[in-house]
Amino acid sequence: MQINTQPGQEAHKTVKLTIDDPDLDFDTAREQAKAKALDINRNAMQLAWYNGQTDQGFPDYDCGPGDRPPWRVFAESRGANLTIDVNDGTFLFLYLTM
Repeated sequence: MQINTQPGQEAHKTVKLTIDDPDLDFDTAREQAKAKALDINRNAMQLAWYNGQTDQGFPDYDCGPGDRPPWRVFAESRGANLTIDVNDGTFLFLYLTM
């Protein structure tokens, strides 16, 4: 089941977020990304994430034909329309905004 966005809303928006912290960890990046997403849309719901420091994503189970990371396939198939890109892909958080 795909949840669609409201009519007139952009299909997908990527917001780059730079956090100047040499000790930046996943939890801090996630908190900052969530705050940014909620600033953009108070109903933002996180669907997936990717940690470039460890090359891990969630969800990580088989999803789709295998030509793209499963976390991305999962989020996009459920209507993800906002990506918060922290520090040029070090961390990615995909959200659905309605």
